[in-house]
Amino acid sequence: MLTKLMCKVMEPFRRSIRNKLIFTMIILSVVPIIAVTGLAAENNRKTMESEVISTNLSNMKWTGIYLGEQFAQLNNLIYTVLISPHISDYLANTEEASLSIQFAAQKNIIDTLTSLFYSAGNHVIGAQMYLDDPNKLFTINATQSDIESVPGIPSLYKPLFEHNKDFIIQSDGSEGDEFQLVRSINRFENQEKLGGISLNIRWSMLDQTLDLIGRGVQHKVLIAGPDGRILYQPEGEAPTEETMKRINHAGDGQGYFRLPDQYVFYNTIDPVGLKLIKIIPTSFINQSALATMRFGIIVGAISVAVSILIAILLAWRTATPIVRLARSMQGLGLIRETEVQVSNRLDEIGLLETKLNNMSSRIKEHIKTEYSISLEKKTAELKALQAQINPHFLQNTLQMIGSMLFTKKPAESYEIIRSLSEMFRYVIRDPDDLASLKSELDHLNNYMLIQQQRFSSRLTYTIEVDETLLTCAIPKLTLQPIVENAFFHGLDTKSGNWKLDVALYREQSMVHIQIRDNGVGIRSDKLAELRKRLSNQSGQVWTHGQRIGIQNVASRIHLHFGTEYGIWVDSELDRGTAVTVRIPMEAGRDRDD
Repeated sequence: MLTKLMCKVMEPFRRSIRNKLIFTMIILSVVPIIAVTGLAAENNRKTMESEVISTNLSNMKWTGIYLGEQFAQLNNLIYTVLISPHISDYLANTEEASLSIQFAAQKNIIDTLTSLFYSAGNHVIGAQMYLDDPNKLFTINATQSDIESVPGIPSLYKPLFEHNKDFIIQSDGSEGDEFQLVRSINRFENQEKLGGISLNIRWSMLDQTLDLIGRGVQHKVLIAGPDGRILYQPEGEAPTEETMKRINHAGDGQGYFRLPDQYVFYNTIDPVGLKLIKIIPTSFINQSALATMRFGIIVGAISVAVSILIAILLAWRTATPIVRLARSMQGLGLIRETEVQVSNRLDEIGLLETKLNNMSSRIKEHIKTEYSISLEKKTAELKALQAQINPHFLQNTLQMIGSMLFTKKPAESYEIIRSLSEMFRYVIRDPDDLASLKSELDHLNNYMLIQQQRFSSRLTYTIEVDETLLTCAIPKLTLQPIVENAFFHGLDTKSGNWKLDVALYREQSMVHIQIRDNGVGIRSDKLAELRKRLSNQSGQVWTHGQRIGIQNVASRIHLHFGTEYGIWVDSELDRGTAVTVRIPMEAGRDRDD
């Protein structure tokens, strides 16, 4: 399919020197412009890529430092509670103190948490403290100040006890804009876990700092936990699981890596161990090259237009005399009278035009006479051939139609009558000796339809056609006589099933039509004699006998197309015979033209 398309596209350039010149000029002007534009765009893209990488690595570094300071400030707020003496007093007097003392100690803790809450700022929306021994949970927020006894360790503080952690940051997933900063309360002497303190904080407190790394519509900025789970992503779709795995495998510290469609930058936020991540699509960097590319396209389009104009002018001035000479040769009158044109050019092309016209004048009368005689001869021979329809075939067909009228459906009988009628119409209509392959194959199919009706129980017929070759020309009554010859010499005397295959295909610049049967074959001595007769054709058309023989067909092919075309026969005794007809791709012209 691609080869056919290329042939169709290149056809105008093969036939016209003007088109070749235009095409060459366009290629010579467009290719350098495209190459320069492409190199400039690629260099610009690489420069932009290097700048984006260095800028983002620097921004990620400083943003990580600022985020670490913000988390350190939040951590310091928790330390103000941890160092408060009210916690140690409450833990020391939990069991022995009276209710009034316990109440006063609890009130002191509530006051301490309340002070922490109101001094932390608008982004801290709640504070909690859990003490393990008395199983007390202190909660402070804008609408609540409460103390409650809990049956076990709350889920928020379980990682501190189960995994012996001193510090965690987590998001419960119910509110995507909040996270919890949790720190354990340890006994000073042996670091035993006594409870924990947590702050409920809005992620939005980090937005101003995250803006330092250049968030935009195309960029994704997010914060992930040490386990690779995304804790905060202000906007956009979440990265793929493969991307997050690559980030986790990258380890701690700062760096970047490139995926097919994006650049991923990461940095570890000290001292909390979270990962700051920024993802930039590759298209963002490529956009910087579009300006250069647009400019190159504009310049290239102008250059192409100018080149086409120059190519047309040069082609017209340079190729016009060559085209005129070619047309003179193409339209050289061999029979009709033509006016001799005198060239005004003084160069080699003008000399060729003058000599060509002189030569045509000298040989015109001779060609006219020879052409007329040859044409009359071939016309007479074709009419003689057209009159030769095998009388036995006609008689058998008419007898078969007669019996079918009594035994078959009318439609089947009509189909045989129609095929026979089409065969006669093809023989007597159109006096031209050449016909299209399609018409010749239709004639053959009509013949085989009748034969299949006669020998339906034992005859198998297949045909394989390259439809792009159906417009090629072939001498009329070429294929049907060869098939008829296969029946007469190969199949009639063979017992068992008969098989006849026809294949039409292209090979280089020739059209091959192969007719293969499984008949009795040809003896080697007779095959050699037949090949010799087929190869030594003198242009004579044989008209004797009751059918158009294979020699007749070969002679007519030689007469039209030359001795390099014709008929080739291969055969094996008791195996069958293959007859191959070779004609040119661009037929439809007499050899004397």
